[in-house]
Amino acid sequence: MASTTSEQPVTGSDPSTGATPAGEGAEPQAASAPSSNASAPGDATIDLEEALTEHLAAEDDETEEHTGAVEVAEEPAEPQPLPADRFLDRELSWLSFNQRVLELAEDPSVPLLERARFLAIFASNLDEFFMVRVAGLKRRIATGLAVTAASGLEPRQVLAAISERAHELVERHARAFTDQVRPALAAEGVRIVRWDELEPTEQDRLHEFFRASVFPVLTPLAVDPAHPFPYISGLSLNLAVVVRNPTTEKEHFARVKVPPLLPRLVRVEQGKGTAAAKTARFVPLEDVIAEHLDQLFPGMDVVAHHTFRVTRNEDLEVEEDDAENLLQALEKELLRRRFGPPVRLEITEEADGHVRDLLVRELGVDESETYVLPAPLDLRGLNAVADLERHELSFPTFVPKTHRHLTDGRESSQPRSIFAAVRARDVLLHHPYDSFSTSVQAFLEQAAADPKVLAIKQTLYRTSGDSPIVDALIDAADAGKQVLALVEIKARFDEQNNITWARKLEQAGVHVVYGIVGLKTHSKLCLVVRQEGDRLRRYCHVGTGNYNPKTARLYEDLGLLTCDDEVGEDLTKLFNQLSGFAPRTRYSRLLVAPRSLRRGLVQRIEREAEHHRAGRPAHIRIKVNSMVDEAIIDALYRASRVGVPIDVVVRGICALRPGVPGLSETIRVRSVLGRFLEHSRIFAFEGGGDSEVYIGSADMMHRNLDRRVEALVRIRDVEHQRALVDLIDLAADAGTASWHLGPEGTWQRAAVDSEGDPLLDLQDFLIAARSNRRARRR
Repeated sequence: MASTTSEQPVTGSDPSTGATPAGEGAEPQAASAPSSNASAPGDATIDLEEALTEHLAAEDDETEEHTGAVEVAEEPAEPQPLPADRFLDRELSWLSFNQRVLELAEDPSVPLLERARFLAIFASNLDEFFMVRVAGLKRRIATGLAVTAASGLEPRQVLAAISERAHELVERHARAFTDQVRPALAAEGVRIVRWDELEPTEQDRLHEFFRASVFPVLTPLAVDPAHPFPYISGLSLNLAVVVRNPTTEKEHFARVKVPPLLPRLVRVEQGKGTAAAKTARFVPLEDVIAEHLDQLFPGMDVVAHHTFRVTRNEDLEVEEDDAENLLQALEKELLRRRFGPPVRLEITEEADGHVRDLLVRELGVDESETYVLPAPLDLRGLNAVADLERHELSFPTFVPKTHRHLTDGRESSQPRSIFAAVRARDVLLHHPYDSFSTSVQAFLEQAAADPKVLAIKQTLYRTSGDSPIVDALIDAADAGKQVLALVEIKARFDEQNNITWARKLEQAGVHVVYGIVGLKTHSKLCLVVRQEGDRLRRYCHVGTGNYNPKTARLYEDLGLLTCDDEVGEDLTKLFNQLSGFAPRTRYSRLLVAPRSLRRGLVQRIEREAEHHRAGRPAHIRIKVNSMVDEAIIDALYRASRVGVPIDVVVRGICALRPGVPGLSETIRVRSVLGRFLEHSRIFAFEGGGDSEVYIGSADMMHRNLDRRVEALVRIRDVEHQRALVDLIDLAADAGTASWHLGPEGTWQRAAVDSEGDPLLDLQDFLIAARSNRRARRR
């Protein structure tokens, strides 16, 4: 699903994510390509790497030429300066990403309930964008710290452009729901109705629901000389109520908060049986409350009521000079977050001018920050509709399977010893196509239970509420193993959860650390030390996604399981750096931010240019969530100027301008969004015939390269390298459905061919390739 700027679903959100929500926010199987010694004689499996290769070979004659076989360009005597307008604006690029999420909701070929979910993801993503990006920009402007963006836009120009673009998108979002998705749902028996559309028996049930479950938790707040305008919490849904005293005829304003812990859309039961299972009726909770306002204001006449919603600055600022008090400082900041300044007011279009003026004045928002929309507001509630069990209106059910190298060879769903499997070969995982629970989760659970395991070291950035990963670490500590958990308690919007898990781990005897002061630890690493005979062997997992079994079913991610000595040595050094003092650490197969990752990538990009000038094979392929860092983009521009073919697959933000004559003519940028949130990061360099391929946690953004601990691991297995390269090639292929970025920053969707037939859906193809491989095995 779309994610937000944080790492959360959607095609989306960080909630990101979206998040979406995406965002912050799903899964291919190229990762399951075997190493050279992987297949036993007579093994008739067809793996994803083979499927990708066959597909791309079949498409060669139909796609545009974009290979390493290009003319060798002469190196200019003097490098030409790069143009000042070479960067797209990152904030506007993010809005373009959320527009792509919205286009999925508008697409009639997408299953109907999934269209409803994409509408919810768009709304969640936009909430996070305002809470973090817009709020941060406004704060920098107010404090005089804002600087001209890399795009050349002044801060107030960016803010004005955001306002104009966001207004266009939210109006389009509302139309997509009102004019497209809502009528289509009604035609399938799924209706979102207003109170007046309910049957008398339904109204009777909701009267009882209100008395029993809603009325006791409501708190009407009046506004008069004795009652100042109440504080409106961020993202809360509210009723602005105008009441009149029948004795004095004087009108008063009051606010009623819609309880956030109750269902946003209340299900109206329709009885039992097959026919009833095909129908579902929902009424917005605010409609139920509005119908009973006379009970909240007895003796007063209710003149009018209107729904509104406020978005506030909810980013965190924590001074980390005193690391020992980081937990306490963060907890205080979480309390402060609830009182951040407002950055957006949403109000229904039927609200009268007096009420709207009152809200604008009392909340201190500008007219440009006010969004007038049709009811209902806050379409995140459509997730309840998307969760209906109407399989014919949803994506086909997909159940991740155990990676073939982690099965016992007889029953594919039965995991074998992870340690034995990894000793035999490196295992490249591709989630959700490869099951997280029978690979990464099983790796940790087996390590916790194995008496030969002496130590486990683990990073935790985001994890689920009832995390089996946390449980495994606790079990390991209970068994007397040395367990180190590096918990990133500053993971945006997961701070409170992570504080809770940090304390739970500490109470269980786990050594909990919070990384390096001033840096977030975003890398996805696990190190297991096991006694085997007279030696200690280190088993490692390096991934692109969080150790979260729930999001692993929705996010596309990669992971490497290996017991390679170099990787084990590298992870030992890195964990020592994170938990102790090791400022001058050098690594063999890792690139680590903030010290060496940007520099290492730029060197490899420049090396590709050298290979191309010398007539050796050269090609750069990158798959990331965001491409913003100016140093990386400039290096790609310089490589493109000498003729290096470059493919960039980016889910979200991209500040790079492809296809600009004399600057980026050999660069193509594609974006793939779908049922899974594309989340993996791959960096592949042809290397003059000696290719280098990396996977890891880092996006090409300042925060990732300068203010986070990130890690990329080099993939050595040739078959794994080929599978990852083929994955990017397929995403960038002209026969694959995707969005294409133009030099002016506009994204054009390519979903059908010249005959009107659908282009290949990458995620569907990978699901089918996984199923076909298993079918061949049987």
